[in-house]
Amino acid sequence: MQILDTRLAQEIVTRTMRIIPFNVNVMDASGVILASGNRERVGELHAGALLALAKKLTVEIDAAAARKLHGAQPGTNLPLSLGGQLCGAVGLSGAPDDVRQFGELVRLTAEMILEQAALANELQNNSRYREAFVLNLIRNDSAQRPGLEGWARRLGLDLERMQLVFLLELQPPDGADAGAALHDIQRLQMRLLARREDALTATVGPSEMVLLDSWDPARKGFETTPQRRLDLLAQLVREECELPFTLAMGIALPGLDGAAVSYQSARSASRLGRLRLPRQQVFSYYDLALPVLLSGLDSGWQAHQLRMPIARLAGDKSRAMLRATLDAWFAQDENSAATAATLGIHRNTLDYRLRRIGELTGLDLGRSEDKLLLYVSALLSPA
Repeated sequence: MQILDTRLAQEIVTRTMRIIPFNVNVMDASGVILASGNRERVGELHAGALLALAKKLTVEIDAAAARKLHGAQPGTNLPLSLGGQLCGAVGLSGAPDDVRQFGELVRLTAEMILEQAALANELQNNSRYREAFVLNLIRNDSAQRPGLEGWARRLGLDLERMQLVFLLELQPPDGADAGAALHDIQRLQMRLLARREDALTATVGPSEMVLLDSWDPARKGFETTPQRRLDLLAQLVREECELPFTLAMGIALPGLDGAAVSYQSARSASRLGRLRLPRQQVFSYYDLALPVLLSGLDSGWQAHQLRMPIARLAGDKSRAMLRATLDAWFAQDENSAATAATLGIHRNTLDYRLRRIGELTGLDLGRSEDKLLLYVSALLSPA
């Protein structure tokens, strides 16, 4: 890719002419002037640059030589290289004895600017490459599998390690600038890259981002690592994001398939977490494992049968009170004393309500299997 363009050439001219009292010209690899302190010369063919590029050496032109070269002016011309390849030339106008001492300084400055631009371009391309890899990975397209394995090797990603996906969703207020969420996401991506050069992130929507993390469970405690990483990421998001957000962590699993499943579980954890705990910002698959696992039963005859016990409460005039009682009972791990205290009712009142729930649903709440069925029914039937 051609790095030296008009914009960079003008930057070289502007920066170097701040520190030297001579006109500076920047030419491309064909000797055409891209930028100059004398704007009238832009677009002209520079004879001195052509010689410097042909010889790959510094070429000085005095007044006598300038008269023999069409359009030439006295000065010194130095070839520019990037990565060992000629990419253009820089020229200083003036008597060679006067400008010679500045020539190498100007060339070093120009090549430094070009190197910085090339590095930025490489980082941008690498970022796009990494983002495309993450997007293809979480989509779990079997046709892409051979290519993904090759990408993983080039990125140094060990697919035998545990793969863990985090899903960040921003919530711009109604009528807000659509670009505000994307700006927050891009800023967060830059911060993550600054902290970890191997960070793999991707924008999956105008207000959504995923982060793919991985680690070797043999080196650290598996039980604590996911939660610790979630806490650290949540802190960074709070520092960087101005908009309200939710952050969800999926299940940690090895391999290409593991990354895709982790993304799916993170999305389910986010959806169910917001539904069950609307005031909470951070959700984990490990805190919502059963609801997430049961979310695959959202349709079909099995789902209909599983929802049936809660549906039977709908015909009772006290259905809202009974459902709130049931939810509180399950939230307190079926501890009657704690449930009564939470609801602010007498223990006998709670016992009556639970008996009523049993009568309406046809289930025996003293029987473990019936309690499990009722719990699943409640999970699949949001209040």
